[in-house]
Amino acid sequence: MDAWSVLVALLVVVASIYALRVLRWITVYEYQVAVEFRRGRLARVLSAGPHWYMSTWSRIVVLDSRPRLVTVPGQEILTRDSVSVKLSLMTKFQLKDAKAAVLNAESFEQALYAALQDALRTFVGSLPVEELVARRSEIGDAVQQATTESATNLGLEIHSVSVKDIMFPGSLRDAFAQVTKARQDGLAALERARGESAAVRNLANTARVVEANPYLFQLRLLQSIAESKAGTLVVNVPPAPEARRPRDAEAEPSVSDG
Repeated sequence: MDAWSVLVALLVVVASIYALRVLRWITVYEYQVAVEFRRGRLARVLSAGPHWYMSTWSRIVVLDSRPRLVTVPGQEILTRDSVSVKLSLMTKFQLKDAKAAVLNAESFEQALYAALQDALRTFVGSLPVEELVARRSEIGDAVQQATTESATNLGLEIHSVSVKDIMFPGSLRDAFAQVTKARQDGLAALERARGESAAVRNLANTARVVEANPYLFQLRLLQSIAESKAGTLVVNVPPAPEARRPRDAEAEPSVSDG
């Protein structure tokens, strides 16, 4: 073997050792997305499957693309009328653009958290506490709408935002309870008044019917006794006025003109 053959063999061995030391491979799973930076620049987005790269000048960032939840724990916020309330949010989001998520924020999760927090404070601070209570079902939708643009810039899609808890000071809870109780008492009184009015109208209608048909009362009484099986009641029913008038006329003495 001449010197050139030995040199070539040595070069091949060195190149192989170098390749084994710097050549790497990575497997990207179906629920992941990976971004490769080559010499500091974003080179490509890696799809699911195995990939080779040179570790000396490449860096791989792997992200989870499955839907995830982020919780904004209890935030003490002042309403427009300076009442302190405490709210917490639950947000479901998903990664949609890996490039934007990596390039536009050091941590897209922290950036999303800050955007949700700011939107919640803005919405709550714009309403008095009474209106906030009335519109509490709208908080999630309002926060989601306010953070959609920020989430899109981060490469994220927000699926839903919901309020986990909303807490008020103890004195305010007592006041709300008193208002609710007063409202329920008023509704109950209104229903009682309506029932009494209906009963009076029914009695008035019944009185008019009995007045026009006096025998209906006796028939109704007999029907009630028969239904209750309380016993036997004998009622002497006088003859009808039409039948009574001829006898009365016959019984009256006649008066002659003489």
